[in-house]
Order: sequence, then C-alpha cells, then structure tokens
Amino acid sequence: MKRSTLSIICLVVMLFLGLAAPLAMADDPRPTNATVSFGAWQTDPPFDRFPEDSPGARNQHQVFPKRVRIKAGDVVNFINSGTHQLIVYDDGTKPDDIDPTLTTLSTGDPNDTVLIDDPTNRIYRGPDPTLFPRDRIEVLHFPNPGTYLVICGLRNHFVEDSMFGFVKVLPKSEREDAGD
Repeated sequence: MKRSTLSIICLVVMLFLGLAAPLAMADDPRPTNATVSFGAWQTDPPFDRFPEDSPGARNQHQVFPKRVRIKAGDVVNFINSGTHQLIVYDDGTKPDDIDPTLTTLSTGDPNDTVLIDDPTNRIYRGPDPTLFPRDRIEVLHFPNPGTYLVICGLRNHFVEDSMFGFVKVLPKSEREDAGD
C-alpha cells in the first residue's frame, strides 16, 4: 500500500511540475541580442596569427549569417574578424541602392583603403577600420521595426565579395518565429 501511495504522489508531483513549467518560462521583457560575424579567419590550411601575423587574404570576406531577426528594442553584436567597416542603412534599403562610387580613403594604416561613403539612408557608420585592431565588437541597438541593410564599408568587400546582410526587426508584439 505504501509503495502505490508513493507512486501516486510522485505522479501527481510530476504532473504539477509539467503544468507549472510553461508558466515559469514566460517571455522575458528585457532586450535580447543576436550575433553577426563580419569575416572569419580561415583554419584550412592551418593558420598561426601569433605574434601579430594577420594577412587579409586569410580572412573570409563574408557575413555570417546573412539574415538575423530580433524584436524592436533588441541589439545585434557585430563581431568584426579582420579589417571590416560596419555600415547600416535604414529600413527598405537594398544592396543595389548603395552607390559604391561615393568613397573616401582610410586615415590609418594603410591609408589608401577605399571606404564606401554613400550617406543616403545611412543610419550608422562604424569607425575607420584601419585605426583599430582587426578583431573587435560593435553592438548596435535597433529600436524600430523594419529590415535594415548591413554592409562592409570596404569597397572591394562589398562590390567584389557581396559582403552584406540584413537585420529584420519585428514589432515587440510579434513572436520571434514569425515569417518574413
């Protein structure tokens, strides 16, 4: 009799926990974040960057992933691996809208790196990438819904390598798994 009573109590406790668990996993109202990598150091063939050997030819000039989704008010952590310049354009801007003939030269080393300087619909331009370490993080806040174009401002990376992606910002009321 004691064994069956104990089994029933265990079943009731498990049932209670199973019903209560979804209530404990309610949406957290704090902002969340996504991560986008600008570039990636190659590992095949093996690559040793020590002490400070970072040839640009060993960096993949790509954006990983090409698309991320967040809610309004959330942030995106852009991890720059290599020499890249983060530029963000406002909702609805497409890669073909960017004029890559509007340029400026970098001011660091090397000082002849051609950077895109198209201000139309630009909402953020990161610092001159030749003045900072090759590997760094930039964190951007996206308060408004929309689809934002993100590009690498190094002209040859954008034009020749199609180094761009998109941040889709959903209204706060939509679920993260809502369709595009």
